[in-house]
Amino acid sequence: MVIAFAAGAATFFALESAAMAAGRPEGVPNWWILVTSVAFFLPVLFLLGRTFPFLTDWYYLLPAIVFLLVFTVYPIVLTVYLAFTDYSGARNGFPDRATETAVAQVEGARITLAADPLRALGCGESCVDERLELVGDGHRARFRVIAEAGSTLTLDRTPAFAPRYAYRVNAYHFIGFKNFVFIFKNASKALWPVFVWNVVFAAFTVLSTALVGLLLGVLLNNKDLKLRNLYRTLLIISWALPGVITIQMWVALLNKQFGAINRLLGLLGVYPIPWLLDPLWAKVSVLLVNLWLGFPYMMTATLGALSTIPDELYEAAKVDGANALDAFQYITLPLLKTAFVPILLASFAFNFNNFNVIYLLTGGGPATEGQLSTAQATDILISWAYKTAFRSEGQSAYGLGAAISLVIFVLTVGISLVNFRVSGALREEGRR
Repeated sequence: MVIAFAAGAATFFALESAAMAAGRPEGVPNWWILVTSVAFFLPVLFLLGRTFPFLTDWYYLLPAIVFLLVFTVYPIVLTVYLAFTDYSGARNGFPDRATETAVAQVEGARITLAADPLRALGCGESCVDERLELVGDGHRARFRVIAEAGSTLTLDRTPAFAPRYAYRVNAYHFIGFKNFVFIFKNASKALWPVFVWNVVFAAFTVLSTALVGLLLGVLLNNKDLKLRNLYRTLLIISWALPGVITIQMWVALLNKQFGAINRLLGLLGVYPIPWLLDPLWAKVSVLLVNLWLGFPYMMTATLGALSTIPDELYEAAKVDGANALDAFQYITLPLLKTAFVPILLASFAFNFNNFNVIYLLTGGGPATEGQLSTAQATDILISWAYKTAFRSEGQSAYGLGAAISLVIFVLTVGISLVNFRVSGALREEGRR
């Protein structure tokens, strides 16, 4: 597979160079790299199957392996790579068309521009080590500036065509651990406040939804309760409806001036509460809305677990003189524990990265004094990474966002290992 892709990529770049040499500066479409790779891949599969017949059994897994590589392995590798670069909206590897400058003269590897390079190309203090894209006569190529003297720039090699225009390339560079140094250097302004709130948010959500869901599940499990199916249907609505819609509904309900909740509280003489405008109240709002969204799941899990408990146990306890509280304490809770522990751990892992409720309800805000603009009052780690990568101070800091993603990965792995240890998922059968 690797050989076929390498051969296909080489063929693609050869076709692109030939197209540019023939006067087509746009080259060939990027999707042609797939066509050329498949053209080499199929014969390679046939030859390997003829040479090593036992490999043909693995061909059934080939589609799954390809999807795994493309949609899982490749994004992971790309994220790790970008975490060690300064890749951003301003440094994306593409030429900046706003810096188009005419080339007045070409002498070997030296070109003279029609304007001051520092001002026209936006090089800053010097254009040395900057990368330029030269275009002319249907050709396009990139060069590195190794020296400058006024309007004359010396390139790392002689152009093979007559360039007419020059563009500065927004090149990105490998910067090592600088992104991680920035994260931990500013940990008090972003990482630690966000991490602490993230843990509190996930833990409180799990505990509150579990308690409410358990209480409602036990009440609705009573066969003598009239209309209990109606109650179940009504209580599950918040879980059944799309969260994208219901969270937006809560944004309107929690509006300080026009929200229905504050209007109702106003009738009771309560001063309007800044639900989404104050850092503390915004956190309370997130927790309450997430409780409303999450308790039906716990209620349904409780009802499912209770249905597996034989009625004979309660009847025997009643004969022995146990009341309802004793039956709940010594029968229901111990038998629910086995089913609930994995559910609670999975719920904590889900809410630890619950991006939707944060992004849709508060957008991570409101702003908090002393913290970074991308790490506000209700931001959790995943929303902090998103805002850094796509909305960081006017440009997209993809490299820094990738570094934050790696930090989140390490923290998530640590939490997962604790979860596995608590649940016993990693224990061998013989050691239990």
